[in-house]
Amino acid sequence: MQTPIAAHDAIQVEPDQETLSELSVEDALSLAIQLHRAGHLDDAEALYRRIIEANPGQPDAIHFFGLLLHRRGKSEEAIELIEQSIRLDPEEPNRYNNLGNVLIEQGKLAEATGAYEKAIALQPGHADAYNNLGAVLRAQRRVDEAFAAYGKAIELNPEHADAHNNFGNLLSSQGRVKEAMAYYCKAITLCPHHPESRRLLGIAYYTLGQLDAAAEVYRQWLIDESDHPVAKHLLAACSGEDIPARASDAYIETSFDTFAGSFDAKLQRLNYRAPQLIVDALARMDTAPAKRHLALDMGCGTGLCGPLIAPYVRRLTGIDLSSQMLAKAQQRNVYDELVKCELNDYLVRHEQAFDLIISADTLVYFGALDGVLEAAFNALRRAGVLIFTVEEAVATEASQGYRINPNGRYSHRRDYLAAALQTLGFAGVTLESAVLRMEGGHSVNGIVVTSCKT
Repeated sequence: MQTPIAAHDAIQVEPDQETLSELSVEDALSLAIQLHRAGHLDDAEALYRRIIEANPGQPDAIHFFGLLLHRRGKSEEAIELIEQSIRLDPEEPNRYNNLGNVLIEQGKLAEATGAYEKAIALQPGHADAYNNLGAVLRAQRRVDEAFAAYGKAIELNPEHADAHNNFGNLLSSQGRVKEAMAYYCKAITLCPHHPESRRLLGIAYYTLGQLDAAAEVYRQWLIDESDHPVAKHLLAACSGEDIPARASDAYIETSFDTFAGSFDAKLQRLNYRAPQLIVDALARMDTAPAKRHLALDMGCGTGLCGPLIAPYVRRLTGIDLSSQMLAKAQQRNVYDELVKCELNDYLVRHEQAFDLIISADTLVYFGALDGVLEAAFNALRRAGVLIFTVEEAVATEASQGYRINPNGRYSHRRDYLAAALQTLGFAGVTLESAVLRMEGGHSVNGIVVTSCKT
């Protein structure tokens, strides 16, 4: 999707009061937008507010202020402001396009569809709106219409890298991986440093079993960006060379910040079940929900687990490395505290602080689990419960008890998990097989692990 104001650049502007007093409304708005794009959100917000106070009917200031609030996780307020700007100036298509972008991230798919269609009605040549319409149609499983929308975006703008990338994603989701590769390659040609296209081209190769070709994609990526954490991690995963003990903080943060906005919609398409599996395991232990637990959600992401376990907890803390994911979690209004932190570092600083720790598909970014499980053990109070999900490794392919997969995630053997937990002193260890989600048309088999600190 396209939200023009969200781009960062190198502009460094810090207006003083004397300068502001001399600016026209038009110049002040231009300055506010520059500050916004440069990431100086406090200064931009202050300037937007001053412009709106002086000119309550200024639709551009209201519109961009709405986009800023959305970036800060205040999406409901953002929607109200963008809709207000539309009422003031209903003929500007980009307002509808940006409204659709906010609505789709809120899961309001029908409303987002209408917003994009309105943008297109006002500007039939709006390639970005067609691209975004394709995304919301795909989220609603309206596959043929999504193909048509992406195709129209490419027809209108043959150099639209995101549309080629998204068309490739849709083809790949239909099992048409070889066809998808052509679109990923085109996106890279149009935008040589487009990290998502490079990542997806590598995925396409390893999905076809061509690990050497996937590794070469990542090697070429590193020639251009020698320290890119995603390229480094996925090269290790596909080549088997220099495999890290766990995914780096930079890899986690970069990966999840990138697609925080579309995370929930993507997982919905994949029939993601890990949060529900977590709460089902908890329900088997607590037959009658009562708000009694001091709970920690390790790697909370956008907070999918939060509403599900809320009936069981009286205080809920979420930790994650991605600030963008945490901003989404904040909007759910179920967490008492959200902390940007590496989970092992957090655990060692909070001994005996919790009686329930959950983690949905976070430990898939760890190889050896001994250290993090020991830290979790120490962070639990006596009789505290630990519930987490991991992907299951085939014993013959994980001689150490775990292995890294070409997708960059680690999978673990059942006997490895049981031994690690029992060695630390966990009791009542149960390992339940479950399908965590679908990926590439295939089930991802996992394990729901439940244990108790003695």
